Amino acid sequence: MPFALSILDLATVTRGQTARDSFGHSVALAQTAERNGYRRVWYAEHHNMRSIASSATSVLIGHVAGHTERIRLGAGGIMLPNHSPLVIAEQFGTLESLFPGRIDLGLGRAPGSDQKTMYALRRDPSSAENFPRDVLELQGYLTGDSRVPGVQAVPRAETVVPLYILGSSLFGAQLAAHLGLPYAFASHFAPDALHEAVAVYRDGFKPSDQLAEPYVMAGVNVFAADDRAAAIEQKTVAYRARARAMIARGPAAGDFTDEEIDAFLASPNGSQLSGMTKYTAVGTPAEVRAYLDDFAASLDADELITTHHAQGIEDRLRSVELTGQAVLGDHENATLEPASDAARMLAHHRGLPPPVPGQ
Repeated sequence: MPFALSILDLATVTRGQTARDSFGHSVALAQTAERNGYRRVWYAEHHNMRSIASSATSVLIGHVAGHTERIRLGAGGIMLPNHSPLVIAEQFGTLESLFPGRIDLGLGRAPGSDQKTMYALRRDPSSAENFPRDVLELQGYLTGDSRVPGVQAVPRAETVVPLYILGSSLFGAQLAAHLGLPYAFASHFAPDALHEAVAVYRDGFKPSDQLAEPYVMAGVNVFAADDRAAAIEQKTVAYRARARAMIARGPAAGDFTDEEIDAFLASPNGSQLSGMTKYTAVGTPAEVRAYLDDFAASLDADELITTHHAQGIEDRLRSVELTGQAVLGDHENATLEPASDAARMLAHHRGLPPPVPGQ
């Protein structure tokens, strides 16, 4: 297989569920990914969004790490302008000390919120302008080579916390290339500049202590099911829910029928929203495998970050299982049973069990 397979877990809180339910689902999803050979699971920092429970990203990473054994976990990403680099270094130094060799730190410069929430978070809209400098300051704390005389991040892990630059424009590609860091493009919701950004990254890449050659990661949406009709239905329901959530954040908030949402998404005004999910694999495991193979080949991607959007957690877990089986094939930890396995794991985790012994 020419590319690694990973997951971005949005820690979704669906209607009628609580944040605690979402955290249980994230544990089940990470364990399913671990059992099926995925490389990592990431969580993104979002704020003031009732449908996403990963705002305290480092806390969620630590919780899931305590319930898994091997899979890498991390931020995809921390919106660094919202924070002091020292605080983030302390948080991820703590995580890496607790779970050595398993923690990633992806960094972005977007606020991860709306303008009012941005003010509540950092109060200074110009903070994003300092992103390159803040990345270097953070990197210094994590490596023990602080750029602020007399200040060290405590604790600092004995093992390395690798940095990743996230982006959806040429800026992130240029910065990742200049710093010699892996580059992850958010093509699961911002597809337009994907191929150009990857080309800019590769052309400008400078080797670093962390990375000798360019490493490209790209986001892609996935709906995998045992039959194509079920996968298409899951996609339809999920993208309707997404449209409703985004509309509700604006002046047009209100209740809309499925027919009204479908008509909006098909209209010129809704085309931008529809276009955000341009890169979506949907169908049977074989169909999803073919799509992901073609998508990765078009970029010569080293790794795909899949986002499984099915509204029901059982369907989401099954999508992770089927995709892992189709793309990764047999491996030493693949001991899957049929679809009932996902239901068993979900039932086991509804009560948020104690951590795995020894973790």
